[in-house]
Amino acid sequence: MKKVISFSIVLLAIITFNNSCTYQMEEADIIVHNARIYSMDANGTIYEAMAIRDGKIIELGPERQILNKYKADKDIDAMKKPVYPGLIDAHCHFLGYALGLSQVSLYGTKSFDEVIDRLKKHQAEKPGDWIVGRGWDQNDWEVKDFPNKSALDEAFPDLPVYITRIDGHAALINQKAIELAGITAATIVKGGDIEKQDGVITGIIIDKAMDLLSNLLPQENENFKRSAILVAQQNLFAFGITSLVDAGLTKSDVELLENMHTEGSLKMKVNAMLTDNEENIAYYFDRGPFRTDRLSVTSFKFFADGALGSRGACLLEPYSDAEGNYHGLLLDEPSYFKEMAKRCFESGFQMNTHCIGDSANRMMLDIYGETLGGVNDRRWRIEHAQVVNPVDIEKFGLFTIIPSVQPTHATSDMYWAVERLGSERIRHAYAFKQLKDQLGWIPLGTDFPVEDIDPRKTFYSAVFRKDSKGMPETGFQMENALNRDEALRGMTIWAALAGFDENDRGSLEQGKSADFVIFDLDLLEAPESALLQVNCMAAYIMGECVYQRQ
Repeated sequence: MKKVISFSIVLLAIITFNNSCTYQMEEADIIVHNARIYSMDANGTIYEAMAIRDGKIIELGPERQILNKYKADKDIDAMKKPVYPGLIDAHCHFLGYALGLSQVSLYGTKSFDEVIDRLKKHQAEKPGDWIVGRGWDQNDWEVKDFPNKSALDEAFPDLPVYITRIDGHAALINQKAIELAGITAATIVKGGDIEKQDGVITGIIIDKAMDLLSNLLPQENENFKRSAILVAQQNLFAFGITSLVDAGLTKSDVELLENMHTEGSLKMKVNAMLTDNEENIAYYFDRGPFRTDRLSVTSFKFFADGALGSRGACLLEPYSDAEGNYHGLLLDEPSYFKEMAKRCFESGFQMNTHCIGDSANRMMLDIYGETLGGVNDRRWRIEHAQVVNPVDIEKFGLFTIIPSVQPTHATSDMYWAVERLGSERIRHAYAFKQLKDQLGWIPLGTDFPVEDIDPRKTFYSAVFRKDSKGMPETGFQMENALNRDEALRGMTIWAALAGFDENDRGSLEQGKSADFVIFDLDLLEAPESALLQVNCMAAYIMGECVYQRQ
């Protein structure tokens, strides 16, 4: 009996000892392994695995280290595929793109006759009280002059038509729309233009003249907007975009996005630039910047000038292809921008200003510099920075001003921009590397729906300075190309930095949100010929799978 008791005690002691020595693995929600994880941290560290809990990255490291330390209900074997931080579009028009999906698409039209045909087809299939479309670009047509309204009047004599040029800075309207808006040959719009030939209105309206119809155009209800936003979100997820900067939103827009985030239907992270309308200025300057886990409201968006394609960009010297001494348009007086700079500075908002022409860029760089005074961390931005006089480049560095650029603008505009600017001035346009060198970093976006939503084209244009057709063969002004690492950083961590979002997203580091994408080919190593065929296989936001390629 004593021997049995003694044996039981020894056996219990051995079991207790063994149990006390058993390693207790830590709990995680997700483990990603067998991967090539590009962290995009300051050192460019590449990991094999990472563990995620509660939507955050808790550790990254070698394969066996993570698998030996953590257990999780969800195991993602990346099969050696590249894993990147979720891509960020640093300048786009998300809500505008969403709502535009229901309008007549005029992108890629090769003539004005094709525009008319698409409008007729749309009206036959989806009749309405207005015909609204977007995307025409006369630079793609054999006849590159602005169209006039005569063909619209003939096709739609009793139905108002409003079709926006691809850049969003000019529109063509027919006679019915002109009458409804009360526009006459005597109408003058400050910061805009109503084009006339021999005193007769052509139907082309530019920049602030477009505001004359803003209250007449059909307004979509909230349910429609919600549905459109969710469709747009899925389109972007399929390309690996998990966060974006929407450049120009109203108070009601921001509230809708915030409500959809709260309800859980909208997963996309949004950094909202506020448009400079009276309601936003009155409300947000008093409230100040704010952010949630998916929504950042830290900036105001202003327009210094228009677009180069519609000759609304404000230039120091006249346009090379326009009659007379025409320099383009400033959309507001310098005094207005100075006042807004003062108010943005005092309230803690970023000031982000659309500047295309070298005159607009110079004016805003000088106003920024006067307000900021020198090196700072206010992260004020020049959106587009397309044509910058060489003597003004250094101002980006002197006053810590961020050049926010869209690489596909260069490869879309290159076919006709030289006509607008001339052979000398074109050399100082789309100077992305020169701009990047001022601060050592540069955020990249698309400006969709002006350009395609596809970030592969952003990457390809930034690195190879070619359009999606692979032209020109030797690249456009290659001295201003970015390298592959710079381009990827411009779409991840640098895009996050430009919006004060770097503590949450833009890189895969411990403590940051688990926003990541898995691609089938490596953007940093794939041959040039394969880059536009790279696919996003899966996208995750805060550890939640929001897209899985079928």
